[in-house]
Amino acid sequence: MQEEGRHYAYFCNRECEMFPCHPGIPEEDYNCLFCYCPLYALGEKCGGNFAYTPGGIKDCSSCQFPHRRESYDAIIRRYPEILELVRRKTDEA
Repeated sequence: MQEEGRHYAYFCNRECEMFPCHPGIPEEDYNCLFCYCPLYALGEKCGGNFAYTPGGIKDCSSCQFPHRRESYDAIIRRYPEILELVRRKTDEA
């Protein structure tokens, strides 16, 4: 159930050809808002359930964290880390 006044924190696209891309989450709680997880950029510090492919690519197909309705606040709290990463990369360039 969506909290009153927080409609921005949840979006479900049942029309997506990939829906559900991460099985195991009840459809009524499946959040597509972070379809492309902003925590991906944090690499091993993202906190999600990921693995690396033999070719060294981060594989998040087993991670449900960004697609759970209740994860919104936890992801938003991590934005300062993402901004710091961007700032450091910008300073290096």
